[in-house]
Amino acid sequence: MKVAVLGCGGFGTALAVTLARAGRDVAMWGHDPENTKALEAKRHNERYLEGVRLPDSVLVTTDSQAALRGAACALVAVPTQHIRAALSPMAQQGQLRRGLPLVSLAKGMEQSTGLRPSEVIAQVAAPGECVYVLSGPSHAEEVARSIPTTVVIAGHDQRELHDLQGLLSTPTFRIYRNADVVGVELCGALKNVMALAAGIADGLGCGDNTKAAILSRGIVEMTRFGKACGADERTFFGLAGVGDLAVTAFSRHGRNRAFGERIGKGETVQQALAASPKVAEGVWTSRVVAERAHAMQVEMPIADAVSRVLWFGLPPQQAVKALMERDPKAEA
Repeated sequence: MKVAVLGCGGFGTALAVTLARAGRDVAMWGHDPENTKALEAKRHNERYLEGVRLPDSVLVTTDSQAALRGAACALVAVPTQHIRAALSPMAQQGQLRRGLPLVSLAKGMEQSTGLRPSEVIAQVAAPGECVYVLSGPSHAEEVARSIPTTVVIAGHDQRELHDLQGLLSTPTFRIYRNADVVGVELCGALKNVMALAAGIADGLGCGDNTKAAILSRGIVEMTRFGKACGADERTFFGLAGVGDLAVTAFSRHGRNRAFGERIGKGETVQQALAASPKVAEGVWTSRVVAERAHAMQVEMPIADAVSRVLWFGLPPQQAVKALMERDPKAEA
């Protein structure tokens, strides 16, 4: 069974590695000719996943038609803000054939439209088709090194969901099924915003008490927003929600946490963006979420504070002060 991986970032590379080790036929497509050719020649993704060798069996190419030919499914491993541009040419050329399962690995919301990644994919590539979402606590650095990892795949076609679960599972990459596409996908987007808040607190020198408060109140905000969008609140207390939030907010691999820490230490957004080639999706998601929450009258003080710090120049110290001085209320 062939799996096409669209995108040569860290997580796309990690899944290509683990699937190839498990005997799957894997092809990787990259949009950047220079980076893709270097990956093909060296068999190492020096830019996004150092120290992990890509199996020789993995086809690496800039030819999307070759990558997709004969694939049983395609994993869309492109950052949220670039999905539309990456998939549009493939769709226009008829490469994303009808019936090809498309699985989104992105965790964010499109800034220009507020759409979730699966909604962008469906709009561009597969109108009327079922797009699936794979999410959960899964740092690429650990997946690629065969460290036991458990995630969730969500979709509405239960028969195909079973098939994808079997195709993408390996001895070290366990997948659960979930029918709540909206919830699973929002968890992946919202947890990045809360991880930014946790990182800002780290940068300011706050302690464990502060981070615990951010995460426990953060999951409340995430759930509140999800319910307003039609998600199942139970999803937010599973792998895609509290599981992914915890790993992102505490791990040294967490890009959003690390980005937030730079901001807390006094760097500007531009300086923090320039510090790493890896994408911190929460930066763009924070503004979308804050605007949508306001429009829906959903209370999200932490998310709003992150947005104001990153996009409107609010000093991090003032953001913390404002959160601590909010009117007292019952926890529930």
